This record gives sequence, structure tokens and C-alpha cells, in this order.
Amino acid sequence: MTAIRTTCPYCGVGCGALVTPDGQGAATVKGDPDHPANFGRLCSKGTALGETLGLEERILTPLVDGAPATWDAALDLAADRFATAMRDHGPDSVAFYLSGQMLTEDYYAANKLIKGYIGTANVDTNSRLCMASSVAGHKRAFGADTVPGTYDDLDQADLVVLVGSNLAWCHPVLYQRLVAAKKARGTKVVVVDPRRTATCDIADLHLALAPGSDAALFNAVLVALADRGGVDDAYVAQHVSGFDAALAAARASDPAMTVLSEADLATFLDWFTATDRVVTVYSQGINQSSSGTDKVNAILNCHLASGRIGRPGSGPFSVTGQPNAMGGREVGGLANMLACHLDIENPAHRAAVQGFWNSPAMPDRPGLKAVEMFDAVAAGRIKALWIIHTNPAVSMPDANAVAAAIKGCDFVVVSDITRTDTTRLADVILPATAWGEKSGTVTNSDRTISRQRPFLPAPGQARDDWRMIADVAARMGWGDAFGWADAGAVFAEYAALSGVAGDLGRDFDISGLAQADYDALPPTRWPVSAKKQGGRFFGQGGFFTPDQRARMLPITPRLPVARTAPRYPFRLNTGRVRDQWHTMTRTALSPRLNQHIAEPFVEIHPDDAAALGLEPATLARVTSPQGAAILRVAITDRVQRGQVFAPMHWTADTAPTGRVDALVAPVTDPVSGQPESKASIVSVTALQPAWYGFAVSTGPQTPNATYWARARHAGGWRSELAGMQLPADWEAYARALFNLPDATCLSVEDRVRGTHRLALMQGGRTLAALFAAPDPVQLVRGHIAAQVGQAGAALLAGRPGAGVADPGPTVCACLNVGLNTITLAIAAQSLTTVDQIGAALQAGTSCGSCRPELAALLAQRLEAAE
Repeated sequence: MTAIRTTCPYCGVGCGALVTPDGQGAATVKGDPDHPANFGRLCSKGTALGETLGLEERILTPLVDGAPATWDAALDLAADRFATAMRDHGPDSVAFYLSGQMLTEDYYAANKLIKGYIGTANVDTNSRLCMASSVAGHKRAFGADTVPGTYDDLDQADLVVLVGSNLAWCHPVLYQRLVAAKKARGTKVVVVDPRRTATCDIADLHLALAPGSDAALFNAVLVALADRGGVDDAYVAQHVSGFDAALAAARASDPAMTVLSEADLATFLDWFTATDRVVTVYSQGINQSSSGTDKVNAILNCHLASGRIGRPGSGPFSVTGQPNAMGGREVGGLANMLACHLDIENPAHRAAVQGFWNSPAMPDRPGLKAVEMFDAVAAGRIKALWIIHTNPAVSMPDANAVAAAIKGCDFVVVSDITRTDTTRLADVILPATAWGEKSGTVTNSDRTISRQRPFLPAPGQARDDWRMIADVAARMGWGDAFGWADAGAVFAEYAALSGVAGDLGRDFDISGLAQADYDALPPTRWPVSAKKQGGRFFGQGGFFTPDQRARMLPITPRLPVARTAPRYPFRLNTGRVRDQWHTMTRTALSPRLNQHIAEPFVEIHPDDAAALGLEPATLARVTSPQGAAILRVAITDRVQRGQVFAPMHWTADTAPTGRVDALVAPVTDPVSGQPESKASIVSVTALQPAWYGFAVSTGPQTPNATYWARARHAGGWRSELAGMQLPADWEAYARALFNLPDATCLSVEDRVRGTHRLALMQGGRTLAALFAAPDPVQLVRGHIAAQVGQAGAALLAGRPGAGVADPGPTVCACLNVGLNTITLAIAAQSLTTVDQIGAALQAGTSCGSCRPELAALLAQRLEAAE
């Protein structure tokens, strides 16, 4: 069949993909060599997209109070309850919570309905958790939420500064682009991050600064630029206001706040001030802070003062975490914005949007931002809530409190593709089309609009989100305003509205696409209008403030709000792992993506672990004032003393005690409203289970244990388990775990060591196995998982027999190359470089996100040889 050009549904890089369906519901996925974001590359997650298309987890019919319902019944109920809330409590009693995974057309429809017709600005998005501080910083400095540069700047820079960005794992394709630039032209790379991440593999300098001290660092850069002749006086004079005040504030701040060594700080200042082409890439480590907006402006100050903005190889660059976080910002998906980068507080902008829509209402003030919104839900002020394609019961800070608020809300609608912690709290669940079934557009981090095209039919009764929204609007009496025939018509209306914004002097104008061939639309960087086509912004000024001058702001650095204390002595940093994404509703469907890291964990420094009596691979209870989690212990010097790191992916379905955002305090930036997700305070104590276990099976498992984390493997399911009490009967426990009451049970017990191994068999095949021990179970897990479902019970040995190769834990997920395979090849073939490993085994030659781990294996080999 012919390959379909579409766009990856994961991060904000916006990679193009070529998808070839097989006509049976499956498809092969490859990178699109012609897409300007990736030129054919895909990361491990994108490469595995073909493994995530199954329907076994999908919601395929509307549900009302948990029971199947017709679309008419579900939509009638939703429209009636929204209308009743408006009538009885006013429009501000209604709220929408949206997602950066929605397509632009869906986003536009939702914002049109709630702002122009329901008449409230109580609409926010999970992008508030990711990029709101960048939006606020851009608006304060530039007058609009404008990303000045493009991905091409990474190819052309002489110095790239990565601040709070683990590019190697979170944006692997951009990371490989930077690796190529470094190899081709010697680009220097500085990583600014309290934690030593995989990205540090290519760093010429790693600045492991104190958490939250980024503004102090960039204030020091601004002072150095001023003192060493690095200020572009002509650019500042013509295009910038506020320089003197910003510099005075920078001089008043103390770079010692960063706790960096004098030598490292001096090196960084030397490189930044002496290098003409500098790109500063920043992400969640900057944004997810109670002073995130100030940090953004501290970075922007340096680029404005030096004139290193809007020129090839120069500029600040915010990289986004979701496929359409940018599109959501463009349509006004945040509570404090209108569509097309128009401002809700501006009367002329409000009148322009309301006039274009011919709508009955338009709010005159910002609505509730994410944390405020769920506080209002908890307080009973929000009576009707629509959540679309996001899982706030897991991903919001203080997640337990958010889940309780949703559960207590008078009326909740959730539109999604699979059951989640959040759908379980809904009164109405609406089945949505997923990637591969829906049609629309997304905007990536460098302003490139790309098409997502369908290559599969909509399953069951699933509908597009824009269509659901239009259906509800029609039932509320506004059908004529939402009478689009298809997604292309929604886009055309949106593009036409952007022309109104362009006439008002705004940056976002794609009016040139209003009459475009939607089906054939190629990747296109905005703006697209008679005034400007794509390209960079601000190289020659032209800011979107009233006087067209940028604003430098005086920044006083602030450390995180919460202070560590004897009861909570550790600072918690949260983030992501390489092969998973958000709450794993898609990535966890892929067996190979679960092989790299299969359960939640906490990284802790060796000195702290020793003081707490923690051993590798044991379990720890991590507690904050908001909640608690049980996590696997990873002892490493990647984190500094007094700091711990835990990823945020796991849910009630995959590891109910591993929900890390239940630990995060709901502290927000006063400007952007973005939560401080990387600086909560916690305690860490050793858990003392009576037993640890590993379970593997061909069918589903229903764990009953103090701690459990389950994941798919190629032949079924695997789980890590631990319990505070020993089961009275191990065979009965295993039968219940695997739901195999009639299977034959083979068991091996070692009473001296306290270990138990059980295999449940039918027809001579092992359908499930359980391994239990007083300490963390040491097994060759990949081998055992591969053996389940096979004849015999040889897997009870726990390791391969003589002459059987054990590839070891997966390192390269794209090509399924294991640790043991790599280490044996390094030794046998005397491999000394990552490229040589790639030539020998293909590891690291696809997306490249495993290359830092390959380099670490080489370093370990070299160290052992010495």
C-alpha cells in the first residue's frame, strides 16, 4: 500500500512519519526523509508507533455512569448539564481542561465554544504544566508568544547552551542534530542542569548548579556581556528598552547562589561572551519553577543585550514537550489568551474575535489556570467540567487532591481513547479517534505546521474531538456557528481569523493558508501571509509591543519556595525516561519500549543512600507534605547529595504506588501559573518488605501486593512485586495473581534461602511463573519473559541454560540490542567508539538516544582495563 505522510504524536519536535498500513489494522512506521524537522530520523518511541495501534485498550462506545450509551444520550446529557450550570450558576461555573495532544482544529473548536458561546475563559491545558512560563516570558519581552528561531540554528551555532533540558532523552532527534553539528563544525555544548543526564555525554561543560538558581547564572552572563564589550549597543539603542534596569538588577544578584566553582563559571562566561553564534535551548528545568518566568526573561535579557536573536545560529529557543503545545498556544488554549496570539485583556482584540465569530459572549478577563481550576473544582465553584485527552488525576501536582476534586465535581465529561485514572472519575466518557484515525494539524517547536493524516478507519463509535464539540454546541443552540463539514473547514476558519490578528499587528498570521489545499498541505513554518513568510523573528527588531521595542526586565533570582528541613531533607526533581511518554497510555502498549526501564524509581546519591541504609534495587518510601510513593532505589552520582530524581509516568494501572506527581506541591509561578514540579521537598526511608517478587505471564495479571509495577512484554505481561506480609499459601497467591485456578502448578521452594518459584501450566505449556525471595529477585528477566508460553518449565531456572545466549537488559530499544550483547562485542572486537559499536551491532544507529549509554559502557570498559 502507499505510504501516508503524517506527523509523530509524541514530543514537540514534530517529526514527519511515513506510515504504510497493512490493511489489517497494523502499519509500519518510518521517518519521513523530506520533513524539515527530522529528515527521516525517528526516536525509539516514534519507531515503535506501529506497536501501539491495537484496540484492546480502546474506549469504543460512549459511557454514561459506566454503562454503554448512545451518542445522542451522552451528548444530550452533556449539553443539558453545561446549560444548567450556566443558567443556575453563571458561565464561570463551567470549565474545559484540554491537552497538547489535541489537534489544532479540535483546540480551536473547544476555545470557540467556551469563550465565544459559553462565555467564560475557564479553559486551560496541560501545556500549563510544561510551557506556560516560556509563554509569559516571551510576552513580557517580545509583546507576543513568539519563538524567534528555527531548528536550523542548531546546525549553525558555535555554542549551544542546554538549560534544564535532557535533550538526549526528551527530544532525541534534535539531540542527534546537535551531535551531527558538533561533529561537523566543532560546536561547543554546555549543559546547565543539577543532574547529570544522558545529554551530558556531548557536553564540553556541565554546570551542575543549585536547583532554581538559573536566573542568577544568566544575570552573571548579562554582567559579563556588559563588562567585556559583548553588548550590541546599536541593537539595544534601536530595538530594546529596559537595559539599564536589567543590568542593575543583574549586578545586584550573587552568582554564588549557583554553587558553581569559580573555574566552571569563568569558563562559561568566557565562552558565552566571546562566541558570536549562541543558541540557548531551554525546557522544563526552566519552566517548571515558581520563578520560571523570571528565569526565561533572564535568558532573553542576555540574547537581547547581545543582539544574538533572529540571526542564523543565534537566539533563545524553547523546546516543547507535546506534539501540539504550540498549536494550543496559537488557538488561545490557555486561560489568559485569545485565539491567534490575541490578548484577552485587550478590548480591541476581544471585539475582533467576537465580531469574527459573531458570538453572543466574550470574557473580559483571564480564566482559571490549571492549579486554580482544580482548586475551584474542589471548592465546588466549577459545576461542570470537560476534560479532553489528558490525565490530570495523575499528571497534575498534588495529584491525589486533584483526583478527589474531579470525583467530587457535580458533572464531569472526559473525552479520551483509553481508560485512565481520570476517565474512572467521569460521569460521561466520550470515545475519541486516535493518532492514525484523525485528520488535522499540529505545530512544532520551531513554528512548523504539519498535517496529521488518517491511515486507519475510526474504530467502534469513536468520533473526532472537533465533531463532539460541535455536536454539543449544536445541542446548546449554536449549531450554525459550528457547522463545519470536516477538519479542513475548521482550519480554514482558523486561518482566516489569523488574518484579523495580522491586521491588528500580531505575529501569528497564517491567512495565506485559508484557501490552501488542506489535504496536500506540506510542512509550513508560520507566518504565512502577504506580510511575512516563515523565517526568523527579531533580527531587525520589529517586536510586538506598542512601540515595537523589546523589553529587558530586572530579574531578582529566587530559590524554590519550599525549603528542606529535617522532616523533609531532600529536594525532588521530576522528569521523564527515554522510552516512555507522559502517563504511558500509548508507549506502554509497546513491549520493546517497556524493556529499557519497566518500573518507577528514585535516584539517590551514594552518600545519602548509605546514610539511610538503602541498598541497590530495594524499595524506598518517598514522602512529601502532599503524599507518598514507593519507588525502586537507584543509587547513582548522577544526582547531587540532598537531591533525588523520580520520573512521572506511572499510574494506577501500571504502578499505583508510583504516582510521583502525588508528591509534588501545588506551588506556582505568580506570573505564568506554571507549577514548580522540580523542587518539592521529600523524605526518603527504606521500605522493609517481607518478600520481593517477579511475575511473568501470557495473560493479564491482578497483583495484590504492597508494591507492584506491571508492563507488557512481547508474549504477555511482567510485574515487579513486593509485600509487607508473606502469603499464607504461595500456590493460592499465584493462581489468584494470574487468574489460572485450574492450571497445573509446579513449585520449587528453598527453605534455607526463603525463595519460591512457581510455574502454572496447561497442555504442557507454561502460562505464568512467579519468583519470590526475601531480597530483590535476581533473574534474567528478558530470558524468562521470552520463555513464557513455551513448552516445559525450564524457565524456573531463572537464567538461560548452557550455550544459550543472554542478550541482557535492552539498551537500544529501536533495534533491540541488549547490554550483554554490547559488552561482549566491546571485549571480543576491541571496540573503542560508539560508532564502532554501531557498525558491529547497529546499536545507536537509529534514533541515537542510547548513544550516551553506549559511551558509558565504553568508559566502564576502559576504567576496568586500567
